[in-house]
Amino acid sequence: MADPSFDIVSEVDRSELKNAVAQAMAEISTRFDFKGSKSDIKIEETQLVLTSENDIKIKQVIDVLIAKLAKREIGLKAFNFEEKPDQATGGTVRQKVKIQTGLEKEHTKQITKLIKDSKLKVTPTIMGDSVRVTGKKKDDLQEVMAMIKSSDLPFDAKFTNFK
Repeated sequence: MADPSFDIVSEVDRSELKNAVAQAMAEISTRFDFKGSKSDIKIEETQLVLTSENDIKIKQVIDVLIAKLAKREIGLKAFNFEEKPDQATGGTVRQKVKIQTGLEKEHTKQITKLIKDSKLKVTPTIMGDSVRVTGKKKDDLQEVMAMIKSSDLPFDAKFTNFK
């Protein structure tokens, strides 16, 4: 039998994301401070598109969205909110929020280095946009998971395919 392993990936559960956006839109439609506003959140393939009337309202839309994402346990590090809002049609502003899909090359190297520095008896292998960690003992793998969770990485990391 093969040694136990798991993958470290960065992906957002699309159904949870849809639920969070639906909840955010429901709250926006009922909140007094949004009454009559043209605020919206759309999910596209690699990004969220937020629209509202002005910079202040778009910040409120982001706040509502962040609260709903947190409630559904979707890591906020999986989203890049850094882009500034730009002018859209009909006197509205639009902000695009990039959704992280897969680990970037630098992130996979960072994870691999972190695991190797830990001196645990596991083997990290970069596999495209994920890292597979293999070891003889499941306890060592669980230690790696705990270490990754506790280290303050600047990106979202999840664990899949635990075998």
